[in-house]
Amino acid sequence: MRALVTGAGGFVGHHLVRELEAQGWSVVAAGGPSDERLPVRIDLGDEASLLAALDRAKPETVFHLAAQSFVPESLRAPHETYEVNVLGTARLLSAVREHARHARTMPRLLFTSSAEVYGARDASELPFLESLSLQPRNPYAASKAAAEAVLLGEMHSFGGDVVIARAFNHIGPGQSERFAAASFARGLARIAAGAGTVLEVGNLDAERDVLDVRDVVRAYVALALHGERGEVYNVCSGRTVAMRELLRELILIAGVPVEVRSDPGRMRPSEIPVSFGSNAKLIARTGWSPRVTLRESLRDIYDDARNRLVP
Repeated sequence: MRALVTGAGGFVGHHLVRELEAQGWSVVAAGGPSDERLPVRIDLGDEASLLAALDRAKPETVFHLAAQSFVPESLRAPHETYEVNVLGTARLLSAVREHARHARTMPRLLFTSSAEVYGARDASELPFLESLSLQPRNPYAASKAAAEAVLLGEMHSFGGDVVIARAFNHIGPGQSERFAAASFARGLARIAAGAGTVLEVGNLDAERDVLDVRDVVRAYVALALHGERGEVYNVCSGRTVAMRELLRELILIAGVPVEVRSDPGRMRPSEIPVSFGSNAKLIARTGWSPRVTLRESLRDIYDDARNRLVP
């Protein structure tokens, strides 16, 4: 099997490339114009670069991970988020069609969307099902909902093979400390290294459906192989954990005295209190199930944070 992975230099992309190679896929890893670590560089604003990457990879599946994926950044720069996440996805889809025209084979496009598209819902609507209407509450969520619509609309109009994976919160080693679990771990690692005892945090009451990134990418591969064309699948654990509990577990792993302080600057203006999904459709279609426990994931995140402090 041959794959092209966009956003391969990112947190999830790195783990996906590793998983695909472990399963015997031939992978072309594509990153942004400035990502010199990867053999292929693409620009979601330049369809020619996307077509060149497709012609090089000759993929059976395109895993489209490249995106502006940080909610606070989307609040700061909504237009840039729409440009990358919506129009960039449309350009990739156009390039896929053009590639298929002369290659005479249509690759599957696995699109990584987000549970943010569901928005804040009444408790009676939990866990979120794929059939729920979308109610995005921030520009990032709106961009993912719009990209889904573009993909499905063009698939029904022009053909093609699209599968959408709506990922819930995922964590793991290598994640940017802009995200909560990695931020907690980095702060605790600094404290363990002697940098005071204060840890500043955002909203600890939010409850999220959390998966280890290694389970997330296994789900992406399973959907690439077995997902039904034109369908949407939640990629989630099916249960919640409060950010307060996640932090408490990390503190126990770190084994250091900590003074936790709330930082208003880390609060989102449109925070969703509770978010968790049903993974029944994913499991029924692919047989996937999570393997990495929350404690194992948090231990690996903390160890990664400690290692990054070493000069």
